[in-house]
Amino acid sequence: MRFVFEQVRVGGDRNFGYLLGDREAGIGLLVDPSFDPEGMVARATAQGLRITHILNTHGHPDHSNGNATAKALTGARVAAGPGHPGDADLELKDGDTVAFGAFSLRVTHVPGHFPDHLAFLVEGLDAGLTGDLLFVGKVGGTGSDADARVEWQSLQRLLRLWPPETTLWPGHDYGARPSSTLAWERETNPFLLCPDVEAFIHLKQQWPEFKARHGLR
Repeated sequence: MRFVFEQVRVGGDRNFGYLLGDREAGIGLLVDPSFDPEGMVARATAQGLRITHILNTHGHPDHSNGNATAKALTGARVAAGPGHPGDADLELKDGDTVAFGAFSLRVTHVPGHFPDHLAFLVEGLDAGLTGDLLFVGKVGGTGSDADARVEWQSLQRLLRLWPPETTLWPGHDYGARPSSTLAWERETNPFLLCPDVEAFIHLKQQWPEFKARHGLR
């Protein structure tokens, strides 16, 4: 198969990193190598891929702390969203694309959990990397009601932009399984079932009680 896609458990708080590539072109990308950049680069080498970009979904240290090592090992450029707090060689904006061989990632700016947060969609293959915006059965934490309102808008925008059959690959293994689909999350994720932003904020405020009541981890 030409398309390379690996979800890698990199440590931390059940963090996921991702390796994407074009096997024929020998080109690949790393997304959030975080706690195991050496292991991620080793996987790229095993797949015969030269890494051209190191992408961050957002600037929280548990997603970006492997950037320097990954860059030193590969010579790749670090690419991140607007206002990224660390060192980045390339700023990615909403609507940008990042090519890797015959494939490309479409960039969507989805702030709320963190101001620079990005989501990535593999164009034509309907594989979406959601970072800490959208988990399996959950959404990313927010520090204030204002941030929660921004996150709500980002989630609603993603629901409009991405095909319902998109497979979702989150930044942490926080759900019942390591991946989902946008259609399934629409039907089952309690945050996406909220009818409006006020209900969304209320659920966030009541989330510990909700989890306990429904036996969620």
